[in-house]
Amino acid sequence: MRDQFIRTLLELAKEDPNIILVTGDLGFAVFDEFQRVIPNQFVNAGVAEQNMTGLAAGLAMAGKRVFTYSIGNFVSLRCLEQIRNDVCYHGVPVTAVCIGAGFSYGALGVSHHATEDLAIMRSLPNLDVYSPGTISEVDWIVRDIVSRGRPAYLRLDKSAADFSDIEVEPYRPAIPRLVREGGDLTFIATGGILGEALRAAEILEDFAVSARILNVHTLKPLDFGPILKAAEETHGIVTIEEHSTTGGLGGLVAEGILESGIPLKFFRRIGLKSSFSSVVGSQQYLRARYGLDAAAIAAVVKSAYFTTRSDSQMLVPPSTFLERR
Repeated sequence: MRDQFIRTLLELAKEDPNIILVTGDLGFAVFDEFQRVIPNQFVNAGVAEQNMTGLAAGLAMAGKRVFTYSIGNFVSLRCLEQIRNDVCYHGVPVTAVCIGAGFSYGALGVSHHATEDLAIMRSLPNLDVYSPGTISEVDWIVRDIVSRGRPAYLRLDKSAADFSDIEVEPYRPAIPRLVREGGDLTFIATGGILGEALRAAEILEDFAVSARILNVHTLKPLDFGPILKAAEETHGIVTIEEHSTTGGLGGLVAEGILESGIPLKFFRRIGLKSSFSSVVGSQQYLRARYGLDAAAIAAVVKSAYFTTRSDSQMLVPPSTFLERR
C-alpha cells in the first residue's frame, strides 16, 4: 500500500506543483524518486510531527495540497491537537498519511500499534477518513483526496487483500464495495484485514454458509446504502477490523443499522477489545493471538449463525471445524 501511495502521489504531483509531501524523517528509500523528480515539493520536517502538521496547515492556507507522512500513531495521536485545531478547524487540504495500520509494526510494541486511530479520527469535524483494503483502492483514494481538497486521514496497512479488483465492484467515493456475493450473512471489513475476511468466507463454504463481503474503504463520509441492503437481505452482520471495537468500524455500522430500524438476527464486532497488546510479534502472529485471523473469524461467525437460525442443522461435525483451525 505504501509503494502504491507514493507512485500515485508522484504521478499527480508532477502535474500539479501545489501538491507537497512532508515526512517526519522517514521513508527515504521510498521517496528517492519523488525527491529526485520534484525536489521543491518535498519537505523533511524531522522527528517533529506537531511542527510538521502546523507547517502543513500553513502551506495549505497558502494554496498547497499537503500530505504528511509518518508511522501509525506518530502522524495521528502525537499531533492530534494540531490536526484538530490547525487542519480540521480551518478546513484546509492536509492529509495525514498513517503508514502501519493496526499491527503492521507489531514487533515494535504498543507505541507502534495503531489500534485506536479510526475511532479518534472519525470524531473530528471536517475530517474525511479512508482505510483501503486493496492496493487498487489506495490509487483511487489518493486521486479522490486530491480532487476533493479537504482535510483527510489515510490509513495504510502493511498487508492488502490479494484478489483481482477486476472481479468486483469499482471504487465509488464513500460507498462500500461489494467484493463477494453471499446470501446467508455479511462480513463488513475495513483495511488490509479484508484478506482475512475473504479467507474466512472460504472456510464457511464448507458448512454451506454463504458470506457476502463489503469493504468499507471510506469510513467518513459513508453511504450506508449497501450496508442497510445487506442487513435486510442476509441473516446477520459481522464487522471485522484490526482496531479497537470501541468507536471503530463496528460502532459506526451499528449506529447506522440501529438508526434505520432494520431488525437483525445477530450482530458481531470482531476486533480488539479495549486493551493494549501485552506481547509483540509479526502482524500475522498478533492477528492469530487476538482472534483476528481467518480461522478465528470463521469460528465466531459459524457459532453465531447456527445458534440464531431455528431451522439450521450442523452440516459438518464440530470436530471437523476445530481441525480446520
